[in-house]
Amino acid sequence: MAEDTRLRQPSGATGVVALADGTLFWGRGLGAEGEAVGELCFNTAMTGYQEVMTDPSYAGQIITFTFPHIGNVGANPEDIEGANPHALGCVVAEPVTGPSSFRSAQRFDQWLESWGRIGLAGVDTRAITRRIRKGGAPNAVIAHRRDGKFDVEALIARAKAWSGLEGLDLAKAVSCTQSYRWDEGPWVLGKGYLPGDLPADAPHVVAIDYGVKRAILRQLVDAGARVTVVPATASFEDIMALNPDGLFLSNGPGDPAATGLYAVPVIRQWLESGKPLFGICLGHQLLGLAIGAKTAKMHQGHRGANHPVQQLSDGKVEITSMNHGFTVESDSLPGNARPTHISLFDQTLCGLELTDRPAFSVQHHPEASPGPQDSYYLFRRFVDGLRKAA
Repeated sequence: MAEDTRLRQPSGATGVVALADGTLFWGRGLGAEGEAVGELCFNTAMTGYQEVMTDPSYAGQIITFTFPHIGNVGANPEDIEGANPHALGCVVAEPVTGPSSFRSAQRFDQWLESWGRIGLAGVDTRAITRRIRKGGAPNAVIAHRRDGKFDVEALIARAKAWSGLEGLDLAKAVSCTQSYRWDEGPWVLGKGYLPGDLPADAPHVVAIDYGVKRAILRQLVDAGARVTVVPATASFEDIMALNPDGLFLSNGPGDPAATGLYAVPVIRQWLESGKPLFGICLGHQLLGLAIGAKTAKMHQGHRGANHPVQQLSDGKVEITSMNHGFTVESDSLPGNARPTHISLFDQTLCGLELTDRPAFSVQHHPEASPGPQDSYYLFRRFVDGLRKAA
């Protein structure tokens, strides 16, 4: 029997990504040793790799960075969006070099190792990106062993056996476990993150944490809101006991239909209260489910900091940050909901609002960590609406 050349390991390879179909991508391992199974995706952002790696929305995923120079500004304790990295690992084209930023406190590869995350360098990331664009985001295992010894067949079998993200609720795994107040504002050079100095009568927002990014909470504070964060499984009664003026539905990982089993009833009760609501990413998808729309798994998803989104009201185009693998199907929206934004890449729905209640949502990440600041206005729109409704 002829040798399967897909399994042949190049000399010096200490890391590999094994796909469920048997395809292998070899490279030089970095960060922690070990292996992890998840969905292989790609991100096109040119900056902000620390924010990407710590975004809770990346739970269960292995990130291929399409930009070649990842790690060149090092790592620091400020540019993080969660308490720890949620992405399982990352794949990069070029070796991680010494940091060149005055803000760096640690090499990126050392940062990965300190958090138990696997990296793989020296890989043809363009080939992986083409593979995902043509065949969709595959199940994969990323592995790193300094001795270069791998049971390749076992890695492929593990990738085949993994269930995938469809039908998987990951929000509970990344959510906080108890409520807390958030009063930290945006970062300022030389001063760090400034505390929000808000009056006692400032609008009070309860944010449901399905995997919330810290920059989102900072933008709510910067827009003038007092913020209380509650777990993903908080009940309607738990939320109302906090006497909020508005409800925020955060980003998060996994299949919205699975998370919706416990989230949707709470959102429907809130909508009946008539109080304002704002959702992003997973929160956008959950609002869609709550009003009777449908969600679907995307072929490759949207992940990057350069995605053009058009406002349907005036045709204005925003360049946005995105990270999602599911979408709300626009043709399933009920009569009391209208589309507000669409993706100019593939025309998928990127925003909706209700016509009979003060509720709206967007698919992109308007907090811009990383990414452009075109969508900051959404936070001000929400908080200004709370003041008017008071």
